[in-house]
Amino acid sequence: MKLPNGNPTPPPTGDQPRPLASTAGREPQQTTTAVSARQQLDQLKVANRETLLARVAEVINRQPGAGAQLLLEVRGRTLPVQAAVGETALEPGDWVKIMRAGNELQLLGKLAPAQEAGIARALAQRLPWQQSIDAGLVRILASLAQGMRPDAGGSAPPSALKPQPLPAPVRQAIEQLLSRLPVSTNLATPGTSNEAGQQVRQWIAESGLFAEARLAQSRDPALPDLKLALARIITTLLTQQGNGPEQFNRLTALATPALIQAPLQFPNALAPPPPQSATEPATVGQMLRLLAGMLNRITVNQLHSQVLSTRTTADAPAPTTTLLLELPWVTPQNEPRLAQLRIEHERQDEGSAGTKRAAGIAEWRLSLAMDLDDAGPVHFDVALRQQQVSARVWAEKQATLAHVQQSLPSLRQSLSELGLEVTDLECRRGNPKGATTRLEHRLVDTRA
Repeated sequence: MKLPNGNPTPPPTGDQPRPLASTAGREPQQTTTAVSARQQLDQLKVANRETLLARVAEVINRQPGAGAQLLLEVRGRTLPVQAAVGETALEPGDWVKIMRAGNELQLLGKLAPAQEAGIARALAQRLPWQQSIDAGLVRILASLAQGMRPDAGGSAPPSALKPQPLPAPVRQAIEQLLSRLPVSTNLATPGTSNEAGQQVRQWIAESGLFAEARLAQSRDPALPDLKLALARIITTLLTQQGNGPEQFNRLTALATPALIQAPLQFPNALAPPPPQSATEPATVGQMLRLLAGMLNRITVNQLHSQVLSTRTTADAPAPTTTLLLELPWVTPQNEPRLAQLRIEHERQDEGSAGTKRAAGIAEWRLSLAMDLDDAGPVHFDVALRQQQVSARVWAEKQATLAHVQQSLPSLRQSLSELGLEVTDLECRRGNPKGATTRLEHRLVDTRA
């Protein structure tokens, strides 16, 4: 490759390092270019014969003769180059090892794809096809009373087909899913805080986020798990239609519009789903596409959690495990709702720089967002470090804000009785300004 305004570098031969940025020459114009290239390399503080890593930010134009115009990210700056890369195939997101040789850069090799890159690509493939879990559950539970319409065949429009009662195996699979959903009245039942905590841990474990890990430990296909329960409904529907699993892979998943606009925002402010009575009976094909979108949503949360947990940036110098999960629950009126949870565990290792925290100290952070029928949208942020705890609550409704503020003294006392030192406790109107995650060059920007 070469820096802008330089003359093309001929493709290398043999196994010699390939020039990335060629600017040397004897003609006046070439000399000016060499000065420009030297200045750019000096500004990047790249010494002669020094090796460093660069990321391929963009492939602008592929040219005949194994050439290409590239944008390289080198030490936080973007460097446009004219590349003669020979047989090396470069794509956006690839990491390459380069060396300065005078006033040019030489390509020493391409690094093997990192695990994070593979996770990010799998994540990007599913982003456009996410279905909100609570809205999907509304349609699924409505089918128990409404049934499903058969898929239209020939010239008959879908609206002309009357709903048919669910086959017994399909109804049983849906009822099993319903029986596993948390019910809001369960936590209101008198009992110890330890019992309530155990119930919450069970709900989180069965949320679908850990489905594959649980299957690896136990091959029981009837494990109580949201993701596996959805898969059982899919399998049962396909079997009743006389189709095999391969037919499911040909379907295009249904997507929720809000998740298309902000596919990685978490928590994502989603509109409450309509009541079951307002939904139209779905066809079998529509139900399968709906289920596919719900599976994609759970898988996106799984992959996004892995990407955020493997990040190593200046914003996250300490090892941090991040879990993003959505916990569906059912109101006393049998209407599905959704709680969005973000759990972070930061571990401060020995020798970590750039932080005043003592080594070996762990911090837990929990964010919880819900949209309640009477209280409206509420958001909780809780941080726990050793025996110190802080909490902040956001509420959009003024009545909810006043109720929470009145309850803060009682909450402070309850936390103190647990042996915790309350360092900060407050309630604010509105909602927190969350950071935005975005897609960049087909990979995921891992800054959460």
